[in-house]
Amino acid sequence: MKAEPHTPVRIYLLLGISLVFYPTFGSCLDGISHSSKVGRYIMGSYYEKYESFIDAHFDGFLSQDLPVNICEVLPCDLNTALSLSIRSRINGEGSHRQLSSTIKFNIKKSMSQVPIQHCKFIIIERLPSGVFADPFELEHLLHRAVFSDVAVFGDTNLELPSVLSNISVVEVHKDIGPNILSHNKNLLDFTVDLPLHSRYPRLDESGYVQVRLKAPDLFLQCSIQEKPHNRSCLFKLESDDAEADLTWSIPAGKRSDAGIVRAVTFVSALLSVLCIVFFTQIRQLKVMKQC
Repeated sequence: MKAEPHTPVRIYLLLGISLVFYPTFGSCLDGISHSSKVGRYIMGSYYEKYESFIDAHFDGFLSQDLPVNICEVLPCDLNTALSLSIRSRINGEGSHRQLSSTIKFNIKKSMSQVPIQHCKFIIIERLPSGVFADPFELEHLLHRAVFSDVAVFGDTNLELPSVLSNISVVEVHKDIGPNILSHNKNLLDFTVDLPLHSRYPRLDESGYVQVRLKAPDLFLQCSIQEKPHNRSCLFKLESDDAEADLTWSIPAGKRSDAGIVRAVTFVSALLSVLCIVFFTQIRQLKVMKQC
């Protein structure tokens, strides 16, 4: 049977239209193939490829190895439908503090037609070498349901001083319930408290060492109903207002005091040894008298 003469023209026309419009919606369709790359932890996937945390590597990882802002059924740019603000502060005194992050989440455009089953926030805190989070303490908080999930990556050695330690990263998951994107009002206003501890800092004549904490990275991960081939979608959220870095002043020893500290330490150790020897001798004499 002979094909109509206009058939090739129609095929070429359809091909041309698809090529023109693919850049607009093609990235959304790619969500089917990329969504399977979202594992339990974003940072777990990152550290499978890189040994240490570097900002440039992490940005490349998000854009190449773990594409974000890509989904079949959600808007390609979710930030246009949401309004987000985050405020962080350091509470407490001394070497043990709490990093408190207050997140306000507003739905500007309802997405009730989207079959979303469940959503959660993922907060990634980058900790400099002078600060660490105790994995055992976080595990205890996880058992108390303070977080829905939490993990520490990078340098998790709790005993190292700051000069021998590296950057560590804490990933916190916070459930925000089902159908969160189907409303059109300010729904969320919650605070995440992350306990932090300072490492032994280097000597500094000012008596303090300044440690800077950058603003956290915030993601939204949603699971889609009746889409077994596209189980989750991951979006990187941008705050409406830029936040300045936080500064933590950690007490540090002065080099000029090193001589006094060594002398006091030596005398204390010597007195302790003499006391042990003295009381040991007295005990032995008592035992000999009883015999």
